[in-house]
Amino acid sequence: MLHLAIDFFTHFVIIYFILLNGGYLMLNLLSVVALYRRSQEDILDDLPQVYSSLEPPISLLVPAYNEEATIAASVRSMLQLSYAELEIIVINDGSKDDTLAVLQKEFALEPFPEAYRVQLETKPVRAIYRSTRYPNLRVIDKVNGGKADSLNAGINASRYPLFCGVDADSILQRDALHRLVRPFLNDATVVASGGTVRVANGCEVKGGFLTRIGLPRNIWALFQVVEYLRAFLFGRLGWSTVNGMLIISGAFGLFRKDAVVLAGGYRPKTIGEDMELVVRMHRQLRDRGVPYRVQFVPDPVCWTEAPEDHATLRNQRIRWQRGLSESLAANWGLMFNRNGGVPGWLAFPFMMLFEWLGPLVELGGYVFMAVAFWFGWISWQAFAIFLFVAIGLGVLLSASGLMLEEMSFHIYPRMRQLGILALVVIAENFGYRQLNSWWRLVGLWRWATQRESTWGAMTRKGNWQSKA
Repeated sequence: MLHLAIDFFTHFVIIYFILLNGGYLMLNLLSVVALYRRSQEDILDDLPQVYSSLEPPISLLVPAYNEEATIAASVRSMLQLSYAELEIIVINDGSKDDTLAVLQKEFALEPFPEAYRVQLETKPVRAIYRSTRYPNLRVIDKVNGGKADSLNAGINASRYPLFCGVDADSILQRDALHRLVRPFLNDATVVASGGTVRVANGCEVKGGFLTRIGLPRNIWALFQVVEYLRAFLFGRLGWSTVNGMLIISGAFGLFRKDAVVLAGGYRPKTIGEDMELVVRMHRQLRDRGVPYRVQFVPDPVCWTEAPEDHATLRNQRIRWQRGLSESLAANWGLMFNRNGGVPGWLAFPFMMLFEWLGPLVELGGYVFMAVAFWFGWISWQAFAIFLFVAIGLGVLLSASGLMLEEMSFHIYPRMRQLGILALVVIAENFGYRQLNSWWRLVGLWRWATQRESTWGAMTRKGNWQSKA
């Protein structure tokens, strides 16, 4: 009986890792096809560009909580975006540091009595400020209610049909909005589009411009560079090709305001408000039989600061897993819905099996296989197969993400940078990914025990900004 149980669990663990990494390899292939098609379309980008100024106006919403180290540079970069009609709304969510004071000093804010339509319920707004230097910059000062509540307040104050949520520690490339809005111009059914987020640590920003691209020296941040390449270039891009993308990063996503308001806006009691909104929109639009698309655009880039210490990174990953759990649990009705399509029949089950339950099965698999091999319950051949599918294919996936980046965008041009990233691709599979699985398991446990949702403390250093 024991022998049968060991055989069963051995086969289960190996098959699970094969399906997990095989699924990601399929997404990788879809991404290659999408990038090839995009390269054909982008040939026209080499021609002189004359923007018609007929693109739909956009409201940039910047929720900020204790962001004094990075908020000024982020707002400056947004003020210099090359887009015809744009408003920037910074929402100070009851920060306990000098976020509001920095904004008042840097942008000459003055109180501005303004009435706006309350479409989504939020915590009380204490004051609204307008910059005397930049007419398209406003700041909302409100009682602390969390990131989702802040975004809802920004939606209430926004004047334009499209809004883009941007993290307060982010830097956008100048043409990022032109690229991110393209799906809306090409297809009237598009309700949301997301762009690529990359790690700003090691780069240099002057006056709101990214002036030098570099790699961080901190090992935690280096691991995240490879993670972000893998997650965006073949994770979200792959799902986008079949309209199955269930998450748009809260750091950089463009939405149709009327569709979001109709869906009920962001849920304030949810940590993963970005993913939960997208999954809910999928569910509601499919229930109503409305044609729609959610797209990923790989070339508009948003640079954001990644955690550089163990404690902050741990807290971030725990929150992400808690947010994933909340997003899926709140929208079970999408899975295997008769109108669910790719989101309900492929993306949702994949996310549930390999992202939501993944840390439990992965860590359990590592422990079981190590113990079984140690006590001689399984052969060395079985253990070697397990190591290949769990670690070998993991290295292959990370390497393919780096290869897609190098072939498509060549962001890191120096051979030394590529060499460092190649070493990180290998090293992250020996400890870092397993540690990440442990943090995700903690997040799953915290969701199961229903602990209170908070923004959490994020340590911002802002050392990639030039003081010049």
